[in-house]
Amino acid sequence: MTDGGPAISYKLLRRGTPVESADGAELGTTERVLENEREHIFDGIVMRTDRGELFVDAPEVRRITDGLVTLSIDAAQAAELPRYEPAAPEFQANPRAGRLGRFFGGGWKRR
Repeated sequence: MTDGGPAISYKLLRRGTPVESADGAELGTTERVLENEREHIFDGIVMRTDRGELFVDAPEVRRITDGLVTLSIDAAQAAELPRYEPAAPEFQANPRAGRLGRFFGGGWKRR
């Protein structure tokens, strides 16, 4: 088990970074970072494993470095992680659409 170097922000985490459990077991690699963009809150990561893409919730991520993501759960707990399922797309009002644009359905834009 290595520490992977100095801690970094979740915003700098790269795809393919190895993920290991608290007890040092190699679990997979980082596929993507999930964030609540509006509030700038780290939501978790999607980890690629032999079982497919799994969701790792933010409280289960202990440390992020340039070379390693360490979880706060052991390998047995990591085996119980749920599969990642993308959420439904979100939309927000588009105030620039104008009256005619809203009439023709252009009043919403995808986030």
